[in-house]
Amino acid sequence: MKSVYKPLATGDYSTHAELKEVQLPAVGNFALIILTDSARRPTTFSPGALLELGTLLGQVKNRVDAGEFIGVGLTGHDRYFVAGADLKALQAISDLHPARQMARLGHDVYATLASMGVPTFAFINGAAMGGGLEIALAAVYRTVSAGANGISLPEAFLGLIPGWGGVYRLPRLIGPANAVKVMIENPLNNNKILNGPAAHQLGIADALFEPADFLEQSLAWAARILGDDDARRQVAVRRADKSAATEADWDQAIAAGRTFVEAKTANAAPAPAKVLDVMQAGRGKSQQQSAELEVEALAELMQTPHFRDTVYAFLELVQKRSKRPAGAPDPQLARPVTKVGVVGAGLMASQLALLFARQLKVPVVMTDIDQARVDKGVGYVHAEVDKLLAKKRISADAANRTKALVTGSAAKEAFADADFVIEAVFEELSVKKQVFAEVEAVVSENCILATNTSSLSVTEMAADLLHPERVVGFHFFNPVAVMPLLEIVRAPKTSDEVLSTAFVLGKALKKTTVLVQDAAAFVVNRVLLRLMGEVANAFDEGTPADVADNALKPMGLPMTPFTLLAMVGIPVAQHVTESLHAAFGERFRVSANQQRLIDNGITSLWVADDAGRQVIPEATLALLDFGDSPSTSEQLLRRTQDALAEEIGLMLDEGVVAAPEDIDLCMIMGAGWPLHLGGITPYLDQVGASERINGRIFHPGPESSAV
Repeated sequence: MKSVYKPLATGDYSTHAELKEVQLPAVGNFALIILTDSARRPTTFSPGALLELGTLLGQVKNRVDAGEFIGVGLTGHDRYFVAGADLKALQAISDLHPARQMARLGHDVYATLASMGVPTFAFINGAAMGGGLEIALAAVYRTVSAGANGISLPEAFLGLIPGWGGVYRLPRLIGPANAVKVMIENPLNNNKILNGPAAHQLGIADALFEPADFLEQSLAWAARILGDDDARRQVAVRRADKSAATEADWDQAIAAGRTFVEAKTANAAPAPAKVLDVMQAGRGKSQQQSAELEVEALAELMQTPHFRDTVYAFLELVQKRSKRPAGAPDPQLARPVTKVGVVGAGLMASQLALLFARQLKVPVVMTDIDQARVDKGVGYVHAEVDKLLAKKRISADAANRTKALVTGSAAKEAFADADFVIEAVFEELSVKKQVFAEVEAVVSENCILATNTSSLSVTEMAADLLHPERVVGFHFFNPVAVMPLLEIVRAPKTSDEVLSTAFVLGKALKKTTVLVQDAAAFVVNRVLLRLMGEVANAFDEGTPADVADNALKPMGLPMTPFTLLAMVGIPVAQHVTESLHAAFGERFRVSANQQRLIDNGITSLWVADDAGRQVIPEATLALLDFGDSPSTSEQLLRRTQDALAEEIGLMLDEGVVAAPEDIDLCMIMGAGWPLHLGGITPYLDQVGASERINGRIFHPGPESSAV
C-alpha cells in the first residue's frame, strides 16, 4: 500500500486479513481472504486494518498476474462479514487532509480488489455494514447467507455518505429507486437493516445459501461461475432485470429521496442530502470520477459537528449504554418465563402477543371481556404472521409454530400456569387495579405482573395486591414491532428478582431497556408532552399554526408537533397531559382548545386541501379560542429549548433515571431524537438552554458530545 497512508495507521487494531488457498475441483487454485478479529469483536476497518488488507490484496494480485490463482474471494468470520469503518478512528481524524487520505485509502484498497484481473467474489456470511457492504460491492460476484443480518449502508444515519464506492456502485447494481431505499430510507427509518434473503431479493447478492454450510456452498457456486458460461449468463440476466433504469427513473428516485429527507429531518443534518447530491452528480461519470466526489464529500462530513455528535450518540449511547442498562440487577436473579399472559385483545395487546410469541417462542394466551374480542385479537396475530410469511420474512414452519403459540380465552383462569402476565387495557387506574386483582387471584405466587401503562402510577396499581413486589412497569412504544425502546419501571416494592426478569425478557425481546423510577409518564412521554405543550400553548396564545408547527424544525425532529399529536391521538395526548398536570401542575397545562377538538371528534388540526397543502379547516378554527400574544419562530424555539432543559433537570433531580445519558438514550430509541444532535441533553448544552435555566450544563466534562 502507498506509504502516504502509513501515518493514518496509528494505534492498535484487531481486524486482520488472512489468506487461505483453496483448490476448487475442475477449476483451479482459488485465493480466499478471511477477515477475522483477534479481540473477538465485530470486524471493522480502521486505517491499520485497511492497510493490512490492501497489502495482502496487492500480494494476491501479483500472484494472479503470475497465473497462480483462478479467482479471489473475501469472507468474514462468526456473525460478521465486516461491520463497517471504525467510527472511533474516523472521529479521531481532526482535519481535512488526513480525512481525505482516509477516504482515498478505502477507494485504493477496494480498487485493488475490483481490478484483480480474475473474477472476484464476496461471500457475505454475516453483518455487512457501511464499508463492509461497499467492499462486497467492489467484488464481481456476491453470495449471502440466509442467516445473515445487519446488511446496510447506514452512513446517512451516522452523518456520512457511503464514500468508498457505495453511492456509485449500488444504484448501478439494483437500480436507483432501490439504492435510495437502502442508502436513505432505511437509515432514516431507525437505521433499518436487511437480512440475507432481502439482500438477495434486491439483487445485492447473486446467490443465497443456508448458513450451515454457507462457505462450502459459496465456493462450489464460485467454481460453477468460473467454469460455466451458462452460470455467468444467468447472473447477467438477473442483474440486467434488477438494475434496469431510465434517466427518468434516476430523476424520480433522487427527487423522492429529497422529499423523504425533508420529511424526516427538515434538512437539519447535512449527510442525507449529500448522499443524493453525490449520486446525482456522479450519474454520468466513471467510477473513478465519482470516487473523487465521494472522497471530498466524505472528508468534509467527517469534520462536521454533526458527525462527531452522531458518533457520541451512536457509540456511547446506542451501542454501549444500551447494552449495560444502569441499575439493572444481576441477570442471574431472573426467573424462567415459559408462558406469557396478555390481558386485553385490542391493537396494542395483540402487538404484544405477537412480539412475545415470535421472540420468546413460548405459549402466549390473550384474554378480554368476551370471546368475540378475544377471537378478534388472536385473529389479528395470525393475520400478521401470514403477512410476514407472504413477505418471506419467516418460513412456513415458523409461521405455523408462531400461530400455534398464540391462543385466547375469555376466562382469566387461562393464566393459572403463566410466569409473566402483562396488561394492556384502557388507560384508567381503577380499570388496571381491577384487572390486576382478578389476575392475582388465579396465578401462582411467583407470576410477575407487568403493566404497559404510558403515564399512570405503577405504585398505585400494585398498592392493594397481596404481592405488590411482583409488579413492574413494562412500557412499550407504538408500533411495538418497530420501536426499540422499553421503559422498565421500578416501583418502591418491586423485587430485584422481578426487575431482573424484566430486563432479561426485554433483552430476549430485542428491545433497548432503560430503568426508570415510578414517576408520571416516565421519560419519553414526559419530555415529549412538555415539548408539545409549549407548542400548543403558543398556538392557543395566538401564534399562527404554520409558525407554531414549524418553529422546531432546526431540531430536525422526525415529525412536527401537530403531526405527532395526530399520530399519538389527541385524546391520548390529552389524557397523559392530565396525568402530568395532576403530578406537576401548570408546567403541563391542559389545553381547552384540544379538549374542544376531542369533544367534536376532530382527530387532526391539519388536513390536505385540494392542492395537497396542509390547512386547518375554517370549521375547526371556529371551535377554538386564541389569545393575542403570538410568538415568533425564534421565540418559540428558545422557549421550547428552555422548557426541555427545565423538565430534564427536574427529572434528574427526582432520580427518574440514573444519568442524563439515560434520557438521551430514551429519546433516541423511543422518540426518534436525531443522532446528529448527539442526544437531547448535549443539544440543550450546546444551545445554551441548560445554562440559562439550570445554571449548569448536563455534560460538564470531556465526555460531552461537543468533542
